[in-house]
This record gives sequence, C-alpha cells and structure tokens, in this order.
Amino acid sequence: QVQVVESGGGLVQAGGSLTLSCVASRGIFSYMRWYRQTPGKQREWVATISSGGAANYADSVKDRFTISRDNAKNTMYLYMNSLKPEDTAVYYCNALAGPNNYWGAGTQVTVSS
Repeated sequence: QVQVVESGGGLVQAGGSLTLSCVASRGIFSYMRWYRQTPGKQREWVATISSGGAANYADSVKDRFTISRDNAKNTMYLYMNSLKPEDTAVYYCNALAGPNNYWGAGTQVTVSS
C-alpha cells in the first residue's frame, strides 16, 4: 500500500513564504500534483510536475509558487512565496502511478492579513 504524506503547513503572514513537502512511501510516479481546498469549495488544482521535471501552474499561483521533485527520494516540494490570504487552504499531494491515483491527508496553510 502506497502512503502519501504532506508536511510543512502552518501559519504565516501575508507576503511570507512556506515550503510544503510530500513523501510517497514507494512507487514510480509519472505525475505528482498539488491541490488545495477551502471549506465549501471544490478541490482546486495548484501545480503539476512530471517525472522529467516539467511543471505547470494554475494562474493564481504562477510566478509565486515553484514545484519540484526528487525522484530518488519520492519527494515533491512546493515553494510558496508572496503568500496571500486567499492562499489559505488545506493543501493535498496527489501522485499518479499507472492507473493508480494516491492522495495524502493534507496539510493546512493559513495566511493572515
């Protein structure tokens, strides 16, 4: 059973930075993604990174967030800069391995104004 665990969330002031990490217990993942969700809203895609390192971002985070991964460690990161109160959400890691889609339990990010 593959386990995916996020970490690094917390409380930060607007304009600040946080780095999220996602570790998968095992497997080879073609794509890894970050999503986020606030109460009452649908889960929102944030960023994707392929096994080769190609990255894509939602417009709302482009130029502020950077996604990266270390395939040897089965770890993905999300470097979040210039944080805004609207970035407040639970951030989820998603890892795709063939037909299997794995999700973590999420990590809370709160940005105060």
